[in-house]
Amino acid sequence: MENKQNEQMKQLGKPEAMIFDMDGTLFKTETLLLPVYHRVFDTLREEGLYSGETPPEELILGCLGMLLEDIWKKVIPNQSEEVHLRANDLLLEYELIGLQEYVTELYPHVQSTLEELSRRGVRLFVASNGLEHYVKEVAKAHHIFPLFEGLYSAGEHKTASKVDLVKLLLDNHGVSSAWMVGDRSSDVEAGIKNGQAVIGCAYAGFGQGAELQGSDVLITNFNELLELYEQAKL
Repeated sequence: MENKQNEQMKQLGKPEAMIFDMDGTLFKTETLLLPVYHRVFDTLREEGLYSGETPPEELILGCLGMLLEDIWKKVIPNQSEEVHLRANDLLLEYELIGLQEYVTELYPHVQSTLEELSRRGVRLFVASNGLEHYVKEVAKAHHIFPLFEGLYSAGEHKTASKVDLVKLLLDNHGVSSAWMVGDRSSDVEAGIKNGQAVIGCAYAGFGQGAELQGSDVLITNFNELLELYEQAKL
């Protein structure tokens, strides 16, 4: 496996930019999402919009990386659009509050690795299927916001897929060579369909097996990006 990994490292071209997914890639999402998730359903019950037990946590965790409108169709498929929209509003409200109230975490070595990549002249971006305020506030709360040239979200740009979001980012910033770094099949697809290399993040536990099929390289620790960058061809 190591020889194959080294071989793959040599095949990668040195990118001018790296584009990161947020949830499950930079941000350890469950440290915020799980308490917020239960709070959302407590409120929905209080408001008479939902009855019964809160759906299993595995359902919401399995939806990470999806567009928000699709998440509720998976988690509470038999509920009305009114309930889905209210759940959207509550999720964002409680996430923004939670970033101040809860102890939330980036994955190990994320901040130091991003800082080092920036020092080496790599242009850094985020492309997330999340909501605009959520994505930006996570970056601000964890002191990585200034490192990014742009933070793109489906919520802000109203894109139908991450393929479209990454294309918009590449076009807007004149980026021709990038690594798409993420943990879900949508990240792999966004990189491949935009002609960019894909680094699959296998450390989060959400994107496993077929999720990361098609990645050029899999990493099990975020700081492996530095070695990959060093090994990449000019």
